[in-house]
Amino acid sequence: MVYAFLFLGLLILLAGGKYLVDGASAIASKFGLSPGLIGLTIVAFGTSAPELLVSINAALKGNSDIAIGNVVGSNISNITLVLGISALLYPILIFRSVLKLDYFATLASSLLFYLLALNGVISRTEGLILFLLMIALNLYFFRKLSGKEFESSEEDEKLKKQPFWKAFSLLLIGIIGLYFGSDLFVDNAVKISKIFGVSERIIGITVIAIGTSLPELVTSVIAAIKKETDIAIGNILGSNIMNILSIIGITAMIQPITVSDDFLRQDFLWMIGFTVLLFPILRTHLKISRWEGVLLFLLYGVYLYTIL
Repeated sequence: MVYAFLFLGLLILLAGGKYLVDGASAIASKFGLSPGLIGLTIVAFGTSAPELLVSINAALKGNSDIAIGNVVGSNISNITLVLGISALLYPILIFRSVLKLDYFATLASSLLFYLLALNGVISRTEGLILFLLMIALNLYFFRKLSGKEFESSEEDEKLKKQPFWKAFSLLLIGIIGLYFGSDLFVDNAVKISKIFGVSERIIGITVIAIGTSLPELVTSVIAAIKKETDIAIGNILGSNIMNILSIIGITAMIQPITVSDDFLRQDFLWMIGFTVLLFPILRTHLKISRWEGVLLFLLYGVYLYTIL
């Protein structure tokens, strides 16, 4: 029964994230924000909402290993599993601007996260620093994109025509779904870890991390199938930045997060190592080929083998 509740919690989480994105996007469209800006800010935050609620819920309940493992494991699976599967479906083309901004921000945030964690705790002050960096980055995107013209798709036009009460209702349903879904998901993940004698760290960086990364996986796979691969790479790098700056930042401001030695000795180094490895892969011919997708996918298997 515990597995059924875990799965139910995940479904409620994912549905909550979707309703949150739909409602927030509809409201933003009514205020005249461009689709590109909505995608980089509201949608990026929305797809990370399951991770955010899970980490906050876990930290408040004293399950810091789940709070940290959720983010570190999610970033690892995004780079290896999600990008690997996406590249297998269709080679991912890279714009030079991705290397100059998105990749640099991903690497810098990962290194900063590691440095802040070295003393064994992410404090409220450090959480505030991460959160302020997220605001600064979003303001940069806003200034960069707010003056640009974007073509409105049929979906964007539909969003604008939605009544305000409907958009607000979707937003509210999303928030409620995320709250109850995260509660159910975390509680039953902890129960499973106790049944099998597996540490909360392992549950956090595997089951929970992959579960909460499903929005990114679905988005990237659909983008690859449609051959809109710039969306796939932007989604992954943006999500990794958001996971650290917003999720760890907000969670630590609410409740300081304890970081165990196992994370510092193993998982953080894997996360940074995969991020560094990504640079030559992105730089070579400015694309991620199918064989590089296979390599990333296999590397995730190697990582799992070393920790399990």
